[in-house]
Amino acid sequence: MAKRRFDLKALPGFTTIAVICFVALYLPIIILVAYAFNAATSTSEWGGFSLKWFASAWNNDQVIDATIRSFQIAVLAATFATIAATMAALATTRTKAYRGLTFKYAFINQPLMVPEIVTAVALLIFFSRIKVWTGYAGLGYLIGAHTAFCIPFAYLPIRARLESMDLTLERAAADLYATPFKAFRRVTLPLLWPGILAGFMLAFVISLDDVVITNFVKLGGQDTLPTYMLGQIRRGITPEINAISTAFLLLSILIVTLFFFASRKRD
Repeated sequence: MAKRRFDLKALPGFTTIAVICFVALYLPIIILVAYAFNAATSTSEWGGFSLKWFASAWNNDQVIDATIRSFQIAVLAATFATIAATMAALATTRTKAYRGLTFKYAFINQPLMVPEIVTAVALLIFFSRIKVWTGYAGLGYLIGAHTAFCIPFAYLPIRARLESMDLTLERAAADLYATPFKAFRRVTLPLLWPGILAGFMLAFVISLDDVVITNFVKLGGQDTLPTYMLGQIRRGITPEINAISTAFLLLSILIVTLFFFASRKRD
């Protein structure tokens, strides 16, 4: 008699638990988005449909400056993190197993395991000494901090892509006397591109919405959009914050959608 295949969905209460989880996850987001279109000043009452809070955020110079700064930092940090992660992934996958390789995996992924507040304090102390020695007080500290904690996020999808790739084409290129660099440029890189794109997108989103590390490292006048929103929330939640959060949500959905179609086309 053939064994019955185990099906999680057939367990008692599965549907109920799934519905509860989805409601807990998405109901607060739905409420936030709904109140972004609230005409009333208070977030505790509904005053009708309106787009005025989106217009208010669009005309707020502080919001625009913080948004531009956030994108500048996120693009540069994600770029540097993806380059470093790609080199690390190649170094740890395109080699024979040796003693200490597991330690290198753990070392690269260490920022994922250490509490973010610990990383923030460590970066604050490190960069404060550099400020004293050099006198530099620009965005380089934020870019460096974001790059440091984004590397493992970019590394994971790139390494996963490398480990799933068939080595046949790379070996064929080597058999045809291609140099290691030419084999990488013509064979490995095109096959690796979806993983690199995934790593960049993940690092970009992580950098874009970071609050804790940014709050510790930033100087006066260097607010990013998340830290600006945090400062405004301390004064009280307004529908303008809801509007900014909704725009952030739409941006995240757009990035994920673009990545999905780009990676599917590439595959």
